Amino acid sequence: MPAGTATSLSAMSLPAKLRALTPDWLRDNPRVRAIMYGTGLIPPRPMHSGREATLLMALARDADCVVELGVYEGSSASLFCQVLGPAARLVLVDPFEDPSGTALRPGHRASPAATRRAVARWARSGGPTVDWYIARSQDVGRRYPGPPCDLVFIDGEHSEEGAREDWDVWHSHVSPGGAVAFHDARLDKPQGGGHPGPTAVVDALFRNAPPDGWTLERELDTLVVVRRRV
Repeated sequence: MPAGTATSLSAMSLPAKLRALTPDWLRDNPRVRAIMYGTGLIPPRPMHSGREATLLMALARDADCVVELGVYEGSSASLFCQVLGPAARLVLVDPFEDPSGTALRPGHRASPAATRRAVARWARSGGPTVDWYIARSQDVGRRYPGPPCDLVFIDGEHSEEGAREDWDVWHSHVSPGGAVAFHDARLDKPQGGGHPGPTAVVDALFRNAPPDGWTLERELDTLVVVRRRV
């Protein structure tokens, strides 16, 4: 997908033309990539389109608390760091493994240490307080202590069961007027895309009779935004 604005945060990155010359076997080597990414020499892999990046930033702007389920290399976290101020909180949840094999392409793994270093750089100057949970998002949701969330971005496990469980355990933490954004949830939809699991969850929950108190607000590329009514 086209990169969003996340790459603009990597001012120290090697030039794109030079990075393009790197052979795939070296680019995808987990150890080499962790070193290069952790030190800021390469940007995170973009996991959203440019239009999705713009919408995610708009949803997070002025929020007090944003939760992201599924961080990977932090391309979405970088967007949130750009719009959340120092009084806000960014909660990042990722086990840094893909047991169902549905969320990531083969060979794409992220280093939690490298991603944490990158996010810390992005949040350092006037950015939000960042809380990390290196754990399954479903387990964290069951014991999440707060604060209430203005936005929950569901982009973790992509099996239907995993995505549905994320909704089940996290939507009650959303403040009135807050939103949940499902990524990769518009497979086979007009101008859409994504994966079968998140798409099936959105279709089952929101295409006919949405849950009480919720409405489907917007769809864009692979992203579906639902909002809790006040």
